[in-house]
Parts: sequence; C-alpha cells; structure tokens
Amino acid sequence: MTALLQTIDLNKRFGGLRVTNNVNFELDEGEVHCLIGPNGAGKSTLFRLFLGEHSPSSGRILYAGEDITHLKPFQRIRKGISVKFQVPGIFAALSVRQNLTIALQHHLEGASLDEEIARLLEFLRLTASADMQAASLSHGQKQWLEIGMAISLKPRLLLLDEPTAGMSPDETYETGEMVRALNADGVTVLAVEHDMAFVRQIAQRVTVLHFGQIFAQGTVAEITANDAVAEIYFGHVDHDD
Repeated sequence: MTALLQTIDLNKRFGGLRVTNNVNFELDEGEVHCLIGPNGAGKSTLFRLFLGEHSPSSGRILYAGEDITHLKPFQRIRKGISVKFQVPGIFAALSVRQNLTIALQHHLEGASLDEEIARLLEFLRLTASADMQAASLSHGQKQWLEIGMAISLKPRLLLLDEPTAGMSPDETYETGEMVRALNADGVTVLAVEHDMAFVRQIAQRVTVLHFGQIFAQGTVAEITANDAVAEIYFGHVDHDD
C-alpha cells in the first residue's frame, strides 16, 4: 500500500545548522500518528516542510504517491491536506457560527450550509456557544473551533500542531475523542504533541525525533517501554518500579 505521506532523504538547513537530517518518514492512509520529541528535536520544522511553509534543502515529499515537494501551501490544501496550528487562528470578533460559516461558505449554501454548521457545532461541543463571540470562548473551546474550521474542508489528511496545548485534562480528553471520531470517519491524522496521555489516547503509531533525525518508531507501548527514548526525554532511565 502506498503511504499517504512520505519523505525521502529530507533535509532542511538554516545556514550551517541542519534541523531536519535525512528524514525518511511514512504515514499510512487511515492511521493516527503522533510526532514527539524533546524541545529542539526538529518537530516544528518537519511539520512546516509538510505544509510547504519551508522548502527543503534536499530530499522529496510525496502525498498519495505524488511529488508535492515544491507545491505552495494552498496547493497542498486543495489536494486534501488541512492544518490546525497551536495558536488558534479564529476570527475573535465574530461569533462561533460566523467563523464556521466563513470556513464553509465556498462549499455549501442555504439549508445544506445550516445543516453542516449544526452538525459541526454538535461535534465540537459548541452548540450552546454558537452565537457567542469567539473571543469569549475558553482556550480549549477556541482550539475546538479551529479544529472545526480545519475539518470543514473534509480533508483526507489533518495535520495538528500541539492541539491540546494549554488545555485542561478534561478538554484534552474531549479533543482526543474528537480525533478518534474523525479517524473513524476516514480522516488520516498526524499530530505533533507533547502530552503523553493524549498520545496514548489517540496514536496508533509514534515517531520520535531527536536532533532532526528519526530516533525511534513504533506503537505507543513500544515507545514508552524504550529506555533510549526515556533517556533523551528525561536524561535518565528509572528502573525502580
């Protein structure tokens, strides 16, 4: 089976600093995959290479078998890639409903638009807040609203950049359930994440980056049992248990 997203010998340098170092990565169609690693591991740079915000110094990026290495971000979005960034990019002065209308207005109209907004509001746990100004939402609700705007395009691949940053444990769990539901509906998900409880909740596979290279890959159980991964995260391995 062809990987939905694949990199081949991908490198990114900023001056003399190699931030992404010969990364060969594969994301299978239909999976939820988490990208983790200590600060400075190169996760954000790799994420922006996937989006087209950075151009690689060398190597290739394939999407559904097509070379997208030099496509602009909007061209990648048209091919079914959508993204939710760590900092919500919502329209704070508008209502929740108006934000979703803006995201959907070029695809639906009339009753179909109203039905889809109602469906998204329910999915996002925002029905009771539909007519609130987006600026008045809690931090977690703002994150959910942006997830709603990202999935309004019905993407084939959803990229999530630390989607639970700043959330309470309950909000984090609810976000995980949203991701699982989206995946059950056929959306492939790649998430950059620090919260290991969230990773355990959603991930089918995990890739660990370290100094711009793939350090380890496997299931959540395999990664959490890997002493070398614990060493790069915590600087020691605790065998006292």
